[in-house]
Amino acid sequence: MSAKSTNLSLYFGIVLGVLACSQLIGYWVNNNIALNTTWEINGLIHFTHIRNYGGIFGLAQGMGWLFGLISVSVLGAVTAYLWLGKEVSRYEFICFGFIVGGGASNILDRLIYGSVIDFIDIQHIPYWNYVFNTADMMIHIGIWPMLLISIIWQPDKSSEK
Repeated sequence: MSAKSTNLSLYFGIVLGVLACSQLIGYWVNNNIALNTTWEINGLIHFTHIRNYGGIFGLAQGMGWLFGLISVSVLGAVTAYLWLGKEVSRYEFICFGFIVGGGASNILDRLIYGSVIDFIDIQHIPYWNYVFNTADMMIHIGIWPMLLISIIWQPDKSSEK
């Protein structure tokens, strides 16, 4: 099996794992925490079941279809880049796996529920009043290492072939 095939298998495995995990947790929240109610986990973390009918940070409420359409396009472009790219590093397959898996979960939420199920509510942080979900965390798990690696470390891609 070539390095490209191995990396694509890793990518699709991460995408499916993140998608399944995020969907299962969202399903659990939807069936166990009433909409617009809060469970206090501790003084910092609460589970507050809300619905996001818009985009990131609740922007453009009622226009979720637009964010879904944009997301499908971006996720398709990322997958094409990984599939067709000549010098793609392994860390890109891994990081994009988390990003695409999280993005796909939010798209699936929009298709199933008509909105994204958000529930992770971090409180007592100045100027922070956002509620997010597992898929959003997975997107960040992919984005931040990719940015840091891209800025700080430029791997020799010829050694990964």
